[in-house]
Amino acid sequence: MRLFVALDIPDAVRRALRELMARLKPECEGARWVRPEGMHITLKFLGEMEEAKLDSIRAALSSIRCGQAVESHFRGIGFFPNEFHPRVVWCGIEASSNLPQLAAGVDRALQQLGFSAESHPFTPHLTLARFNSHKGLDTLVRAANNLKSYDFGSARSSEFHLYQSVLKPSGAEYTRLATFPFVKEGAA
Repeated sequence: MRLFVALDIPDAVRRALRELMARLKPECEGARWVRPEGMHITLKFLGEMEEAKLDSIRAALSSIRCGQAVESHFRGIGFFPNEFHPRVVWCGIEASSNLPQLAAGVDRALQQLGFSAESHPFTPHLTLARFNSHKGLDTLVRAANNLKSYDFGSARSSEFHLYQSVLKPSGAEYTRLATFPFVKEGAA
């Protein structure tokens, strides 16, 4: 099983990004665009593992708590590692300070099961496309510069999810295996 832990995003944000991607897709032939219905905020990628580990993963994740819901605002687009040699185009996320804390809590809980600690600081984003070539990249860079502060919407999350990812020729398909409320009772 190929697993990851993530927050979902609202349908309104998905629609706004779908519209943007529909405008940009014909202009940038070198990009492989993701399917908007599969977009999520990854907290931790676990990778391939045996199904026998699933119960211990669920138990570890169920212990994670936060004092309040995570507030996220989806703004602008950019590139990893940069616009000159991009591998990924992304939508930025401005989030409340407890989002990195939540990701760190997921990381700590899973380290106890033998998963490696994250080696990079948590950088919340939504992947929009990966590049096969730089064909049409100039157009995409211009569009990104015009959309640096564009607001795609916001979200309030009080639960995260464990997903299974199955890689297919048509793209990855995700199945939600478990949901974990992380806000303490009575907190909002």
